[in-house]
Amino acid sequence: MKLRNLLLAVVWIASLPLLVAGEEPTPRRYLYVVTPGIRNYLEFGGAGILVFDIDDGHKFVRRIETPASAEPMPDNIKGVCACAATKRLYFTTRSKLYCLDLETDKTLWETAPPNGTDRMSITPDGRLLYVPSFERDTWNVIDATDGKQITAVETKSGAHNTVVSRDGRRMYLGGLKSPFLFVADTKTNELVGKVGPMAGAIRPFVVNGAATRAYICVNDLLGFEIANLTTEKKLHRVEVQGFEPGTVKRHGCPSHGIGLTPDEREVWVVDAANQRVHIFDNTVDPPKQKQSVAVREQPGWITFSLDGKFAYPSTGEVFDTATKEIVARLSDEKRREVHSEKMVEIHFRGQLPIATGDQFGVGRVTPKH
Repeated sequence: MKLRNLLLAVVWIASLPLLVAGEEPTPRRYLYVVTPGIRNYLEFGGAGILVFDIDDGHKFVRRIETPASAEPMPDNIKGVCACAATKRLYFTTRSKLYCLDLETDKTLWETAPPNGTDRMSITPDGRLLYVPSFERDTWNVIDATDGKQITAVETKSGAHNTVVSRDGRRMYLGGLKSPFLFVADTKTNELVGKVGPMAGAIRPFVVNGAATRAYICVNDLLGFEIANLTTEKKLHRVEVQGFEPGTVKRHGCPSHGIGLTPDEREVWVVDAANQRVHIFDNTVDPPKQKQSVAVREQPGWITFSLDGKFAYPSTGEVFDTATKEIVARLSDEKRREVHSEKMVEIHFRGQLPIATGDQFGVGRVTPKH
């Protein structure tokens, strides 16, 4: 297996554009998909980090082995994030946080923060990781350089999902046991706000680029709610029309996944029971339902490419966001369907990472100064 992965890496390096003297290589875009990313189900791509070439029809490139994937029974992957400035990728299982060097594919360190781990987020400068305990009371603030704990932020909310603002000043903390979205200051690592209450416990959520609105999935709702992050009050409840919530296999709620297109003109929300993703026009207030697309299994996540051209549901289809047509379906070297709720886009110039996306479909429209 190690020899196979080495050969795949050699092929990948050999495929990089050749340079004329003094010429910079053309940037290449890759999608890093961490598996098992649907619970611990190995049938959806096995275990490891699967790399797909966005610029070559999302073709499978290689599989990166990690200490987590080498376990006899690989654990659920809970989250992934990356930073081009520090050339590192991070992912969590239910108990550990791992750090990978993006240039060498080598795991630099692993650590087991107190009370387990879940879906984390990293500040844009690559300095801090906010790592939720596994549905417990706190978020552990971790030094992204060496994995050492700096402090903990207590919410007693069933820590689960984490989103950082585009400017890196605020960290948004959503838990399974509270209808409030908590807000932490990344300079002081202290709580500075509490948004809500929403109609139920906070499930996946995203924040717009200006950090003025949050789009939130909540328990028992097929659809989403919107909160004003400035006033800390709920603005709207948006229910999917024409479909019934039905029974879901995972997560216990019909909509477990929501994303803003980078230009923030659309909201995409998943519907597990009906195996659909529903698309809303976000240029009107509240957003208006306009289209639904079918996927091949029950979706539990949605995110987008940095340029906004592609939508990535956890079921492994790749949608053209303009036409709403499927343009690719992720599959691994064994031709297995790849499904995962944990993926992040990374751009390289040669072997140097130069840009990273986000596992959440966050808005990228920021105020002009």
